[in-house]
Amino acid sequence: MQQSTILRQRHNTFVKIRHFFNARKMLEVDTPLLRTFSVTDPYMRAMQISSSIGTHSGYLQTSPEYAMKELLASGSGDIYQLGKVFRSEESGPHHSEEFTLLEWYRLGFDHHQLMQEIYELMVLLCGPLQRVNLSYQQAFVDYLGVDPFSISLEELKLFTIDKLGELPEKLLFDNYLTLLFSQLIEPEFEKKKITFVHSFPVEQASLAKTEIVDSMHIACRFEVYLQGLEMANGFWELTDAKEQLSRFEKDNEIRKELGYPLVEIDTGLIAALNKGLPECAGVALGFDRLMMVLQNEAQINNVLPMAFTL
Repeated sequence: MQQSTILRQRHNTFVKIRHFFNARKMLEVDTPLLRTFSVTDPYMRAMQISSSIGTHSGYLQTSPEYAMKELLASGSGDIYQLGKVFRSEESGPHHSEEFTLLEWYRLGFDHHQLMQEIYELMVLLCGPLQRVNLSYQQAFVDYLGVDPFSISLEELKLFTIDKLGELPEKLLFDNYLTLLFSQLIEPEFEKKKITFVHSFPVEQASLAKTEIVDSMHIACRFEVYLQGLEMANGFWELTDAKEQLSRFEKDNEIRKELGYPLVEIDTGLIAALNKGLPECAGVALGFDRLMMVLQNEAQINNVLPMAFTL
């Protein structure tokens, strides 16, 4: 595909997205790409930036989430952002170390209301889409015949090895679930339908609220799939600063257990939560993967204006 065609197609999609949010009276913001802190997520690596004299200057952001939450706590109201983000060592047919992310936050929404808004946006951009809603538990039961909320660690380990073969030694309960989900469940979703998976295990809550549903402690988060691609990841946002700090500390404990470097906790986000993050739901949607769907492309580089290289 010619570069001029890619540019025009991306531009037209940007215009439609901005019109969608402008009609909802949402404010477009642009937060810094370079910040002092990064994420503690054990399975995500940020790019560190050094000055010309070799001193550490900060991190390129993996998402604008923390900065946007600081804006929300300062009274911004509903906001969205379209911009570049960076994730180290993510490359392949569906990954680029630099990519464009659409992220937005809706005050007074829970994760179910936000899923509906995502569906409306995707129909606007992609045309009519049949929608599938699945809980995380139901996805495992339907596709693998196991209940992720009742299986023991030893049973899960043996089941995963049976399905996927030999695995690394240092794996946690959640690692086995993630491998099974990504390798055996995601590929089974009907490509022509948009699939929403919600109610994840509490161990995967990250920055989401948790609640008790049918005697199960679940995370109020969701993921969205279309054409075999994970398109979006969203939360009913946690507003409790003490709980969020505890989760970040737990992330570093997992990092230590796995032999990964520890990451300094973002004090700015914790301060914003202490100040008072309004009740809201938020989501990040991969714009380049959206373009892959719209253009029926299998390689992310084919929808980028210029392929990212280091």
